[in-house]
Amino acid sequence: MGGQGTGMTRSFAAAVAIAAVALSASLSAQWPLYPAAGAPRTPDGKPSLAAPAPRAADGKPDLSGVWMSRATGDPNGEPGRPPLARFGNTAAGFKDDLPFQPWAKELQRKRSAEFSKDNPDGLCLPESTLQLHLDPQPFKIVQTSGQIYIIYETNYGLRTIYTDGRPLPPQGGPQPFWYGYSVGRWEGDTLVVETNNYKDGGWLDARGSPVTDAAKVTERFRRVNYGQIDIELTVDDPKAYTRPFTVRVDERLLPIGSDLIEFICHENQQFLKRVKVQ
Repeated sequence: MGGQGTGMTRSFAAAVAIAAVALSASLSAQWPLYPAAGAPRTPDGKPSLAAPAPRAADGKPDLSGVWMSRATGDPNGEPGRPPLARFGNTAAGFKDDLPFQPWAKELQRKRSAEFSKDNPDGLCLPESTLQLHLDPQPFKIVQTSGQIYIIYETNYGLRTIYTDGRPLPPQGGPQPFWYGYSVGRWEGDTLVVETNNYKDGGWLDARGSPVTDAAKVTERFRRVNYGQIDIELTVDDPKAYTRPFTVRVDERLLPIGSDLIEFICHENQQFLKRVKVQ
């Protein structure tokens, strides 16, 4: 490889190393564990993650806790289940690729060829809904009677899901949002969340699969037991994809008593912009 290519490779490696150091610091610097009152335990005193899911005052499953994606396991999962998504590639468990519109596939290839230098996460901007579920940093769910808040450690993001019975606003509402506008309802023990009114130009995954302002995302949260939340996520974005598609995410409860640490991304971070792609 010539000198320019070597320089580009080293620049990108340096950028990845910086990101890895930041992530390592985040994962290794959690607050000391504080015993959680009422957590189920086995006879030897250890947390019983297989215990039944807790219930809120209204009888619905309580999704509260500090969670993080578990990206291991069979990407195809159990028969009949949607494929498991990966942070780097939403289509990791698909036989083929995502059902891209031609322009969207070209954009994804371009972003990938440029080593994802314009990834919003690397530029201190909010991630997409799916990226947030899959990010290797934890998030905290706080469940109340009329709203559910999700606090993401990555870029210290805050998302509000309204569960007070309001309808989803029309597409193309008064203002687009990085995280979209989310309303939720319970179908039995499953929380169904619909989100629309996204800002245009988003990234579905780290390889650059696009999300546009035409997208509607439907999430189905099911707390399998005390230690696991299963999420099925359907993306319906006719501007970027020829049909809707569904993937799943496996979230695991962090050690009981865990909490988030503050994450303040450097304002106007530009190190990925300085990666030279030849």
